[in-house]
Amino acid sequence: MVYVKWVFILLFWGCLATFLHYTLPQHDIVRITDTYGKRVDPGENSWFWAQPDVGTDGSVANRDVFFIQTRRAGGDVMVYRNEDTGWGWPPYFKFDTSNLQAEASDLRSTAAAPQWAVLTHYGWRNEFYSIFPNAVGIRAVDGPDVTIIPWVNIIILTLLAAFFWAIWVRWRRFRRNRIDPILEDMNDGFEAAGDSFAEKRGRFGRWLNGRRTK
Repeated sequence: MVYVKWVFILLFWGCLATFLHYTLPQHDIVRITDTYGKRVDPGENSWFWAQPDVGTDGSVANRDVFFIQTRRAGGDVMVYRNEDTGWGWPPYFKFDTSNLQAEASDLRSTAAAPQWAVLTHYGWRNEFYSIFPNAVGIRAVDGPDVTIIPWVNIIILTLLAAFFWAIWVRWRRFRRNRIDPILEDMNDGFEAAGDSFAEKRGRFGRWLNGRRTK
């Protein structure tokens, strides 16, 4: 039973960590190499695409999606999609996809004369399922060694930690005041019943031995 309990605990925290890693904003220092739009037909990976841009026809299965091609400071290539999140999830309330694409296009540069930028995004990149992280913001920086402090993540994780701590403290208090006394009473009742049964069995054994000796 203890192993089952720990399996459920690990699954819960693993799922929560995966959800937060996908949803919370991440910051990449990149050099933009190209920007373009492409017709996309979401299929099995439709969960990892945002809804159509606000104000467009959402009943159409396929749609045009903006993409931003980049190269990181270490030389790795990363491609981002650029879609509105609107009023949906994750709650970035992003409505400025076209403006962001224009800003990204303006920051394009070459390896000979690099212009570095901090690109804020959420989501993952998976080549096998054609999953792309969604860009939600971009700004130019002086170089690839700039320090970025993820204040939003720090605040959200601190609030979540405080929330779970409050729940845990209240659960321990509730268990100590409500559940533990009931369990102790039940345990005392079982022990008393066991002692009574043992005493009656001893009396019956003595009575039976007395009958045999007569």
